[in-house]
Amino acid sequence: MSDASPSPKPLSKNARRVLGVLVEKAKTTPDSYPLSIAGLVSGCNQKSNRSPVMNVDEDDVTAALDELRVAGAAREIQGSGRVNKYRHAAYEWMGVEAAEVAVMTELLLRGPQTVGELRGRASRMHNFDDLSAVQTVLDMLVEKGLVEAMSPAGRGQTFAHQLYPPEERQYLEAKLEKEAESLAKATTSGGGDSRSSGAGDTAVDRLIARLDALNDRIEDLEGRLEKLES
Repeated sequence: MSDASPSPKPLSKNARRVLGVLVEKAKTTPDSYPLSIAGLVSGCNQKSNRSPVMNVDEDDVTAALDELRVAGAAREIQGSGRVNKYRHAAYEWMGVEAAEVAVMTELLLRGPQTVGELRGRASRMHNFDDLSAVQTVLDMLVEKGLVEAMSPAGRGQTFAHQLYPPEERQYLEAKLEKEAESLAKATTSGGGDSRSSGAGDTAVDRLIARLDALNDRIEDLEGRLEKLES
């Protein structure tokens, strides 16, 4: 594929989901690719292979496609009849090969994951012989600035893509820190309830609550803006 340097930029939650669906369907159901807006709505909202499960509509997908086209990550083509369809330009936009795009797609569709999780899930799009093969791909993606480790090296290390906007990335860090805190407490207490040891209103809890409220407010404002523009 292209040897050009990747030119990734942060994408909204809906744009990341749409891009992930476009790549996934191109790999797993090529007979139904490229996708119409209706097909994208269905793919974005499906309950399998997705985290979190979303509930987007045609307006959401249309706005996400506009964002991806401006970024250079997707293209509109003339489909059969009068239905326009869409294809991704992930290889060129990110400067990746087949194995790399499979890993990136799983990160886009499911969020942060371990090497083992990525091998099991991305193998439906590209064959990975073992965990070291996935780790090699992750190392390449880290070098390209597309992926980063979200926890220390070792068993259970978690990786995430770097296409989150700043406010979402801050939320993600706080959430992962909270999960690590809870796991550590459960481990040291012999598997007891990690919520019982004064974990109620920590600084991380307050930060997550603030970021949740901020994200809700941003989504509300973005929705209003899209309606005004349309």
